[in-house]
Amino acid sequence: MKKDIEIPIAKQVYVAVVLEWDKEFLSKEWSAYLVNERFTAIDMALVVSKGYDKERKTTTMRHNVGLVESKSFQKFELMMDAIFALNNEFFITFFADNKMYERKIVFEKDSINEKNVVTIPLLEKEGILGK
Repeated sequence: MKKDIEIPIAKQVYVAVVLEWDKEFLSKEWSAYLVNERFTAIDMALVVSKGYDKERKTTTMRHNVGLVESKSFQKFELMMDAIFALNNEFFITFFADNKMYERKIVFEKDSINEKNVVTIPLLEKEGILGK
């Protein structure tokens, strides 16, 4: 039965939106990273992202991130400034320790901006960590 399926909420797995220099376009760009602070790797990681508010919504994006080793990260999406006026939701699912885990992270509208940037320790880059 569906009620018998246990899917625990993931801990120590985050999305970080990072402002970094793009060598190709010679400008600063925002990128989304899946961050694994667990002591074990996560496998078959999938991130579904979308932006929304009461009147508008973006296309739903699906990113197969795959394997992310313990205490590491993986870039999965380039983000355009125009979507920061919307709530940005990331729904993460992955397998670890023979279980499927999930987590939803939402960056509230207008929260992704240079005023809110901090150093993200594992990445050693400037950005915003969604928990």
